[in-house]
Amino acid sequence: MYRDHRSWLLAWLRRNIACPQRAEDLSQDTFVRLLGRDQLPNPRQPRAFLVAIAKGLLFDHFRRAALEQAYLGELLLIPEDEQPSPEAQHLILEDLRAIDRLLGKLSSKARAAFLHSRLDGLGHAEIAEKLGVSVPRVRQYLAQGIRQCYIALYGEPT
Repeated sequence: MYRDHRSWLLAWLRRNIACPQRAEDLSQDTFVRLLGRDQLPNPRQPRAFLVAIAKGLLFDHFRRAALEQAYLGELLLIPEDEQPSPEAQHLILEDLRAIDRLLGKLSSKARAAFLHSRLDGLGHAEIAEKLGVSVPRVRQYLAQGIRQCYIALYGEPT
């Protein structure tokens, strides 16, 4: 599949991404994602299959970039003498990326519930109404989100 479709995928990515180096990285990441599977698929439409994987990786890239920009924007609001050191900023960004990766493993409703709670400050009943689920389900979603954050920061509980 790599030999037959790599050039085509790279051309597709270059048409959709302004940075040729990022397109190259995403092309490689797409095939690395395939190699990480227990069983290599043999899709009937390999190009559509590869594009689906590449789009997911591209979405992840843009989400992480937006997260980083939001963090850097918040840093600009802090007086210069109170800002964390460059090393601390780097560690914080790594933690944010790890949390983002783990929250990405949640269902869309669990992720939305967690973000509504933590970022928007919504209560359980408000979240339940927004998502069309029960309050106990919202509590379950929030517990899942908190668990993923714990794993990101401290590793799997023993």
